[in-house]
Amino acid sequence: MLIKVFAIFETGGKQYKVSPGQKMKIEKLEAAAGGNVVFDKVLLKGGEAAVEIGAPHLAGARVEARVLKQGRNHKIIVFRYHSKTRSKKKKGHRQRYTEVEIIAIK
Repeated sequence: MLIKVFAIFETGGKQYKVSPGQKMKIEKLEAAAGGNVVFDKVLLKGGEAAVEIGAPHLAGARVEARVLKQGRNHKIIVFRYHSKTRSKKKKGHRQRYTEVEIIAIK
């Protein structure tokens, strides 16, 4: 039976479960496309032999990723309406993201 290596790490106030080769969009990072980035706030690592759980982070564990591109998500419309005063307010927002590919979990 093949056991897949995975890790849970934290960045941008969010937690992500990843495995090597996976592509994902995360909160915007200040990194150029084509560069590498290392996430060292690893909360959990599992797979090969056993599961390691940090308290709160694992010492020496890290997730290495390659930055594929920087971009902006689709537009989210925020609409407020108050019926009694007939007031309305419409706002739009496009969240910036960084698309990364997980290279290795160490």
